[in-house]
Amino acid sequence: MMLFGTISQRLCGLKKLPWSCDSRHFWGWLNAVFNKVDHERIRDVGPDRAASEWLLRCGAMVRYQGQERWQKDYNHLPTGPLDKYKIQAIDATDSCIMNIGFDHMEGLRHVEKIRLCKCHYIEDACLERLSQLENLQKSVLEMEIISCGNVTDKGVAALHRLRNLKYLLLSDLPGIREKENLVQVFKTTLPSLELKLDLKSPPQHGRQ
Repeated sequence: MMLFGTISQRLCGLKKLPWSCDSRHFWGWLNAVFNKVDHERIRDVGPDRAASEWLLRCGAMVRYQGQERWQKDYNHLPTGPLDKYKIQAIDATDSCIMNIGFDHMEGLRHVEKIRLCKCHYIEDACLERLSQLENLQKSVLEMEIISCGNVTDKGVAALHRLRNLKYLLLSDLPGIREKENLVQVFKTTLPSLELKLDLKSPPQHGRQ
C-alpha cells in the first residue's frame, strides 16, 4: 500500500505536464482506476479510512475530528482503531476525484466542510450524488466550489438537499448561467444559508 501511495503521488505530479490527445485518454483511464470503489475494502477498514485512501490517492486532503493538521500523504495515514479517525473536512483542490468515486462518501457521518477547487472531473452528477447521501445531508455545514468548469446550475441547485448547509461559496463557475434563479432556490429552501457568489455574468449575444 505504501508503494501504491508513492506511485500515485508521483503520477499526480506528472499531470501538470502538457497534455496530448493520447495522454488525455491515459489520464482519464488512470483516474478512473484511482476512483474505483472497493466495497470489500470499505467493509474491512471502515468508511472513513477507505474514503481517506480514495481522496489522498486522487490528490485531495482530509482533516479528522479533533485535529488541526491536514492529512495529504497517502503513506502517512494514521493507523489505529477503525472508529478513531473520522473525516471532518475535505479539501479536493487540484484533485482528480470523479463521480464514480463518490460512493466512498456514503458511510461518512461527520463531514462538515467540503472544498472543490480546480477539479477537472467534478460535474453536475457529482454534486447530485453528494446531495443524495443521507449522512451528508445531515452533517455538511460548509461548501466551496471554485473553478470547476463542468459544474452548471443543475448541479449547484441539487445542494439544497443539504439541509444543514450554512455557508456556500460559488466562484469562477462559467457553467452557471442563471445565478438569480439559484439565489431564489436557496432563499426558499435554505433561508439561513450564507450564499457568496463570485460569478461573471454570461455573455449577452447579439449586442455590440
